[in-house]
This record gives sequence, structure tokens and C-alpha cells, in this order.
Amino acid sequence: MPPFPVALLLDFGGVLADAPPQQAAPPDLVLRIHNLVGGVLPPGEIQRALTAGHAAYARWRDEDHPDELPQAEVWDRFVAADWPRAARAAVRASAARLSYEWCWRDLWALRPGIPEALRALAEAGLPMAVVSNTLCGAAHRDFLTRAGVGTLFGAQIYSDEAGVRKPNPQMIWLAADALGVPAESCWMVGDSRRRDVLCARRADVAAAVLMRSPRTDREDPAGWPESDATVDDGFGLLQLIGEAD
Repeated sequence: MPPFPVALLLDFGGVLADAPPQQAAPPDLVLRIHNLVGGVLPPGEIQRALTAGHAAYARWRDEDHPDELPQAEVWDRFVAADWPRAARAAVRASAARLSYEWCWRDLWALRPGIPEALRALAEAGLPMAVVSNTLCGAAHRDFLTRAGVGTLFGAQIYSDEAGVRKPNPQMIWLAADALGVPAESCWMVGDSRRRDVLCARRADVAAAVLMRSPRTDREDPAGWPESDATVDDGFGLLQLIGEAD
């Protein structure tokens, strides 16, 4: 059993919240971009570019780059690379707003047991932080606020704001510094061996906890570090912490 943590670091997607798969090119976003570029590109071309860009960015993320790309570069490189110069400039100038809309999920919901676990741990005085790779941390932060749990976190570290991404251990070190605790005494909770568990090992935290999600089951465990413990949801996490020394 891992030692009791001085702080808890949690991934967003697959740990705190989840949502059903969403279209890579939501119609509202297609229409917004169509209007933004002055109609020089038909909606069908924008839809295809968003779909292809989503897949290309996903492949780039799977290469486990240590640094995160700026939002404007994601749009310029993966979506609008062959668009007219004026259209590319318009998208780059609105990258923050477009990234928010591309990341936001109307059907995001806290995972089972997460509200209960977060509130119980906050009442017990355990510091907590979010540590998440994302194109737009503002969307995640707003969801947690709307879900009524945002104030329970002492820090929220997102890759688009930090400029680095898991498994770069700097993500964990930034969160620990923000909480004012030693990283080696924290637990990292994530749903990915290749990102969260590997990041935890590189940062030398006290424990790497794997919370199972559909993403977990899609990963080949071979070649990636094993977690110190595995839980199914927030209820399991709360029980695990209660059993820690």
C-alpha cells in the first residue's frame, strides 16, 4: 500500500470527468469558422479540415512530445495549413476562442464517486491539483467550476498554459510547487500508463494510481510502467486513500 499522500494530483479526462465521443467537426464550430474567414472556404471544406486536423493532432500527441504546441500553431499546422493566407491569419488571431469551442463538451460529466471523493478529501484538508494535457485548459476549468468542484483544487495545471505536456515531469513539479508540497510525497491519479503513470515515475512521486477508463483499455500495457494501484472510479480512490498508511 502506498504511503498516505501529502497532496493528490488528478488528470481531467478519464479521471475527473468524461463525455461520450464528439464529432471532430461540430456544426456550430464549422459555421463559426466559415463566418470568421468571410466565406472564402465552403463549410464542407472546413468540416473536412477539422476532421483531418483532429486526427493529425491526435497522432502528434501520441508521439509523447515533451512540449505543448501553442494553440495558434495547432490550428495553423493541423487544420488551416493549405488555406488562403487571409483565412489562416483570421484563424490564428481567434485561436483561443476556437480552441475553447473545439475542446468544450456539452456532455461532460463528473465520473462516478468523484464529487464525493473530492469533497471528502477537501474536508480532510488534503491539497489537490488538476494536471491535464489539453488544447484549452480554460474549457476544463470552466467545467469544473460549473460542476461545483473547481474551488476544491489548490491549482490547475494545463499543458496549453504550462507549455509542456505529460509525460514531461515538469507538469507534476509545477503542480506540486503551486500547492507548496514536495512532489515525491504526492500521488498522481490518471487513466493512461503512457502519459500519467510514466509522468509519475519520471517525477518520482510517492504513488501512481491508475483509474480505469475506456482509454486505459485501449492502451497496450507492454512497455509502459505499472501503476502502484488501480481503481475503477472516485469511490475506489477514496477507499484506497482511506487504507493508506
